[in-house]
Amino acid sequence: MSVERSLESTDGPGLTAVTLDFGNTLVPVSSAALRRVVELTAVAVVERSGAGSVDAFLAAWAEERERQFREEVPRFHEVDVARRVVRVLARLRGMPVPVGDEPWDDAAAERRSSGDEVAFAIDVYSRSFVEALPAPVTVGPLLARLGSRYQLGLLSNWPLAATIDRYVTAAGWAPYLSAVIVSQRVGTIKPHPGIFRAAEESLGIAPDERGRVLHVGDDWAADVIGAKRAGWRAAYFTGGPAASPLPSSERDDSVTADLEIDALDALEGALSRLERR
Repeated sequence: MSVERSLESTDGPGLTAVTLDFGNTLVPVSSAALRRVVELTAVAVVERSGAGSVDAFLAAWAEERERQFREEVPRFHEVDVARRVVRVLARLRGMPVPVGDEPWDDAAAERRSSGDEVAFAIDVYSRSFVEALPAPVTVGPLLARLGSRYQLGLLSNWPLAATIDRYVTAAGWAPYLSAVIVSQRVGTIKPHPGIFRAAEESLGIAPDERGRVLHVGDDWAADVIGAKRAGWRAAYFTGGPAASPLPSSERDDSVTADLEIDALDALEGALSRLERR
């Protein structure tokens, strides 16, 4: 059973566009599922490269992932998966690991792998994600229905835009989406206003139309605060998996969401009620 709450009274013209977050909004990403993606990547890379072991790859990947989040997220930068692969391969081939917050010598790390090796790892990781996390069966029909009422966009913090592109194609969502805006391509992450401005450009939204766009997402800071401070409306989605490795944030009282839903099947009715108010 889905639950929806309207949290903010909204006056003015109705919505013309809706954007939706990817991970843990349209697609639940559990810890187990993402671990499987990394395991498949580790097996393929170790077998091809002969460097280290699968266990060593997994341990290095986890440590370098956390390092990248510490380094990049406070600067509103997306993490670089290619750089992570380079660092992991360098570690497997004997390069000492930086201590504490000491920076990597990335130029030296790059000399311990080839461009083909890095591209192979990224391709395996991307394809494994699409295969290991199938699209929820209800999302395609939902997008089709919403697409008949609004201009739709996918707006996501994600380190590999190619993965989302592949996922959208495999799931059959492309006909319903006017734009796919991914932080890796934009160069900054939500909640930075730059990614919302990029979405406006992609969707053809004029500055005086920002109040007619609503963003749906599960991360309070990235999705709700980011959208509201960009001049958009926001729907807070609380129906994501209980255990997920994706970044998240605690709710605060700095802004008020226009809607709150705990299931995507509540979105259509919630939008209709929001527009009637």
